Amino acid sequence: MTTPSGGSTPDDYWRRPGTGDDAVANQPPAAPATTPASAYAGPPPSVPPPTGWRPPVHLQPAPPRRLPPQDMADLDAAEQRSQRVTYGFGAAAGVVLVVLVCLLCSRVIF
Repeated sequence: MTTPSGGSTPDDYWRRPGTGDDAVANQPPAAPATTPASAYAGPPPSVPPPTGWRPPVHLQPAPPRRLPPQDMADLDAAEQRSQRVTYGFGAAAGVVLVVLVCLLCSRVIF
């Protein structure tokens, strides 16, 4: 990167190039005097669909079936069994990890 030399400021690099008239070069361009005649007029008005525009329905679906009743005591027992199995696998994995750590530490110490 080059540094500006002379009496210029660091912001001169980012200014627009002059048009040849030094008096107007540092001023921003003027806004347009008039707005365009073809401004956005918004979306077109919506027209409601004609009556009866939907196709006729020939098949009526069957009413929903009734679900069988739930046995809450049986669900609780199944949940407790699955919790016991999960805790059993977790305990077995923990024991294996502790044994492995003990074996690794004993090899490092001895």
